[in-house]
Amino acid sequence: MDPYVGQEILGQFRIIEKLGQGGMGSVYKAEQPSMDRLVAVKILHPRLASRPDLVTRFRREARAMSRLTHPNTVRVFLYGELEMGGALYIVMEFLDGPDLMRVLRKQGPVEVSRAARVMALVCGALEEAHNQAIVHRDLKPENIVLTTQGGIPDFPKVLDFGLAKIRDLPQHRVGGPILTQAGMVFGTPEFMSPEQAQGLELDRRTDIYSLGVIFYEMISGKLPFKVQNPMDFVAHHIKTPPIPIHERVPERNFGPLVWPVIARTLEKNPDRRYQTASEFAAALAPLVDGSGMHPVVSFSVAPPSSVSAVETSPRHPAVRPAPGAVVPSPRAPAPPPPDAAPAAASVREPRPGAAPATAARPGVSRNLVLALLLVIVLLLAALVVVFVTRSPGPEPDAQPAPSLTDPPPV
Repeated sequence: MDPYVGQEILGQFRIIEKLGQGGMGSVYKAEQPSMDRLVAVKILHPRLASRPDLVTRFRREARAMSRLTHPNTVRVFLYGELEMGGALYIVMEFLDGPDLMRVLRKQGPVEVSRAARVMALVCGALEEAHNQAIVHRDLKPENIVLTTQGGIPDFPKVLDFGLAKIRDLPQHRVGGPILTQAGMVFGTPEFMSPEQAQGLELDRRTDIYSLGVIFYEMISGKLPFKVQNPMDFVAHHIKTPPIPIHERVPERNFGPLVWPVIARTLEKNPDRRYQTASEFAAALAPLVDGSGMHPVVSFSVAPPSSVSAVETSPRHPAVRPAPGAVVPSPRAPAPPPPDAAPAAASVREPRPGAAPATAARPGVSRNLVLALLLVIVLLLAALVVVFVTRSPGPEPDAQPAPSLTDPPPV
């Protein structure tokens, strides 16, 4: 029996059930009666309390997440140390929905339009984090949960900043040990960038690479390299060009613009990738209609997927604090794609750089103007003719009118 289930902590949260367990802690579903809401409580394993490096990392995750207010980032309400046993905790919003890995395993690859919309929203969350000098470093499908918020389905939430690299800005500087050093490799092999696989210095562009791999897998059900051992991904990320998605899944038609967008995110050289999350989101906009071939973008709302309580990833821990080592994380193959469901709603917006759909074509406008000019000229000519033909001639000399007093003429 878990010691926390059924207990009340901090005088306001009652633990209902255990949702999952990861390498650093367990996640519980709890209720907060005073606020009439459900929350998720993440508690660090007590046995790890003696590890200063892990304790510091746990605190940094809480501190990093508490800075972020973007609607597509999981919200942190509270964090600190429990009176019972001194365990560290984070109280977050409860997410009712599946993560992307569960969506792929249950439904198979998703449509390009749906995946592009989800990725664009995730980019918004990362843009805020990057501007706060926070690099996630462990983006993967398990760390993106699809919820329904404000009646909007497929609303992604980015979570698990446990591996986040934080460059303390002056207003946030609190000190603390350096948790990573050159040559140490952290992350999940399938989704780490080439520079991350080599233990190099990381910046926001490493997250862009990981998002590219996630997008590739979302729409194809496969990863960009054919390998069996997760450890082999490390070498492939460093030196092997990714397999073009239309070659990886030749039976599907992705449209002409999908692969160029993905290929740029998967560039080995960070300088050749999209430099910001917002830049990547802008590149995804033409793909939201699923083809990238039309002059307008259709923002489609996909049918809501089945929801379940958020759980900690069943993968092996993605952190291994040994120089040069990476922990593999085996993945189960995704099922074949189901029949695509029609979009529930569609709102069209102009694609960047394209003319609005309602604008008149240049040839038609020119002919109309010429016709109007010709009509005006003809009217002016007719008026001139009428004026000339009706102008009065010279009049005879005027005779004085006869007077009643004048004598009659002889």
